Parts: sequence; C-alpha cells; structure tokens
Amino acid sequence: MRELEGKRALITGGTRGLGKATALAFARAGARLALNYRRDEQSAAASLAEVQAISPASILVKADLEDDAQVHAMVTRAAEEFGGLDIYIANAAATAFKPLIETKPHNISRTFNLTLGSFIAASQELSRAMANDGRVVMVSGFDSVRYMDGHGVLGAAKAALESAVRYLAFELGSRGITVNGVNTGIFDSESSRLYFGEDFARAAQVASDRSALRRLPRVEEIAAVIQFLCSPAASFITGQTIMVDGGLTLSSPVSR
Repeated sequence: MRELEGKRALITGGTRGLGKATALAFARAGARLALNYRRDEQSAAASLAEVQAISPASILVKADLEDDAQVHAMVTRAAEEFGGLDIYIANAAATAFKPLIETKPHNISRTFNLTLGSFIAASQELSRAMANDGRVVMVSGFDSVRYMDGHGVLGAAKAALESAVRYLAFELGSRGITVNGVNTGIFDSESSRLYFGEDFARAAQVASDRSALRRLPRVEEIAAVIQFLCSPAASFITGQTIMVDGGLTLSSPVSR
C-alpha cells in the first residue's frame, strides 16, 4: 500500500538502525525523505542511496541536534526543499551510560539537549513549517519506565519526551497535527550492542524469555507502528505513547 504517497517526512537519526528502517518503510509507502545525520558521511551516503533507490527525491540533512540553531535550520531546509513537511520522526538519542550519582553536569545537559531540547526546538519550527493534519512521532525507550544500569539520565530524558508528547498534542491539535510516541523494549541495534557489549546475547535471551511473544522485535516491526501512526488510519490518535515491546514491560521478574 502507498498510504504515504506524496508525504514529506524528516527523520532524525534517519541513516542508521530504527531510523533507517523507518525511512525505507516510508519510502516504500510513497514518501519523500529528509534523513538527518550528524557526522558519518560515508554511512549516511550509503543509507541515502538505499532510500533513493525507492524514493529518488530523498535528501540528507546534516545537523547536530544538541544545537538549537542547527535543529531549526534542519527543519527549515527540509521544508524548503520539499515545499513543506507532513511528518517528523524524532528518533535520535545518545548519552553517557553512568550511574546518576557519577553523572557530570555536561552529561546531563548534553543528553537533555539532544533528546528533549531538540524535540521542542523542532516542534517550534514545525509549528510554522508543517502542513495541517501533519504527524509527529518520537521514539522513546524501555528505560523511561524500567530501571536499567547507567540509563538514569537518558531514561529521565525519554520520560520527559513522553510528557512533552502529551502537551504538544494539545498545542498543535487545533491544526489537525497529531503527536505521539513509540516506546520500545530491547531490540537488536547498534545502541543495544554498545550498551550490553559482550553481554548482549544473554540480555537478548532474557528479554525474549520474559516477553509474551518469546522473542525480540524485528526493527521493521517497530517501524511499522511508526508508519501506522503517520497514516490516515491513525488520524484520531494523539498524545499517546504506544509500547511496542511484545509484552516485556508487563511481565513479572518472579513469575514462573
């Protein structure tokens, strides 16, 4: 189905992992993509080539999301290139994995600037550049609702994002723009492998065993939910953060 035919989408962190999977899904559904990246020129170019094989008018937009001015410029450039925007996916995130009691002030400010700060800055620009009936979706994570070693700052930033989703849904709703989030459990990604290191296989097995579906999600399954929230079928869903975790967050660690 080409349910996003003619739609213009900007995806942060759009050249790797879930962002790239979402970009490919959107391209197949008929959208034009602006893929944000920060520094890996070679990887970004390779990802763009894959997307352009499906959606030739797609582009790269380089920006450091810790810098408000660059975030505003990123949204402006994508909107000018496409003549407006219909979809914004806030997918990028990064942090220093440390206990809160060891976290330095610059770790806190950088994490919150990259996640919450960039989301608000982009939304301010989108309030001017986005078409009526647009779609905004942010990607949250398991650490916003469950304890994970070293995830205190990122988990807090993601929880703040989920709160911002509810507020922006009302602030942008009069124009028919919906604002939602997708919260994921553990899935196979560069970030997960970096965090767990050599322990990734064990962690993945534990997460699989505790989920209702007894497996990790495929990245394409998460991208499909993001795509659904951007589709006409989801026009009356707003202010929600949908858990896409196969039931992982519902299971009890002491159940048999």
